[in-house]
Amino acid sequence: MKKICIIGAGRVGESTAQIIAKEELCREVALLDITEGVPQGIALDIQQSASLLRFDTRVVGDTDPAVMRDADMVIITAGFPRKPGMSRSDVLEANLTIIDGLVDHVLEYAPDAMLMMVTNPVDVLTWRAWQRTGWPRHRVFGQSGALDTARMTSFIALETGYSIKDISALVLGGHGDAMVPLPRFTDISGIPIEHFLDDDTIEQIAERTRQGGGEILALKKHSSAYDSPAAAIASMVDAIGHNRRRILPCVSVLQGEYGQNDIAMGVPAVLDENGLVKIIELKLNERERKDFERSADMVRHDIGLLP
Repeated sequence: MKKICIIGAGRVGESTAQIIAKEELCREVALLDITEGVPQGIALDIQQSASLLRFDTRVVGDTDPAVMRDADMVIITAGFPRKPGMSRSDVLEANLTIIDGLVDHVLEYAPDAMLMMVTNPVDVLTWRAWQRTGWPRHRVFGQSGALDTARMTSFIALETGYSIKDISALVLGGHGDAMVPLPRFTDISGIPIEHFLDDDTIEQIAERTRQGGGEILALKKHSSAYDSPAAAIASMVDAIGHNRRRILPCVSVLQGEYGQNDIAMGVPAVLDENGLVKIIELKLNERERKDFERSADMVRHDIGLLP
């Protein structure tokens, strides 16, 4: 890709810009924020690391939405973050107006871009962005499944002591307390996770995964997670930019898959140069299906709150 615009120069946006620039996932990164001086300062700071980190990516920042003009991808991280004790749904009302305005700017300045939603509640806001743009669903998707799966993978590595490079996990559903970790689709070098961990430990890891973001927020107190979300975003950008056809869990608009319609949720999907081009529909067992439907009910409840 030639140009990626990141909307929101907070900690997630800044960390995302750093990784994308360092990995040279595009020729230009544009940071957009409403606070004068902040996106410009962050862009300059990242740019001045180029000779040390050996990248040629150009990084710019501005408060003018026109900075996103001709972007191949727009990544929205802007919005009000959670505070300790808040759920992701608690910030829906505050962030909805912000996202609606930003999506309108995307339609004006980057009408041919792909749009990745990161702002919480990401499932609901991804659905809203898809609805508002009127674009085909392969161009509008959200980041959460890749992050949730990375958290589960990390917890398994910490528990077992084995290399995280050999661990493959999967988390579906809404990005919230009802997300659905899938131990049945989790392995270490192809060996089912049940070979290494007992049922109680696996369930403890699954629950810690559900609370992964909240755990970091409670520990840091004044900031939610940003390094791991940025890395998850970059993994999706890399898959698209390099046409890798990777299968990653992403927030996808569902049109009959998993028995769901008019909703966006985390499911495994194929990412290539055209965006999210295919949803992988797994055969869930009865418990997994019920957990997924419960998660869908929670997302659909929040969608129903939209004006």
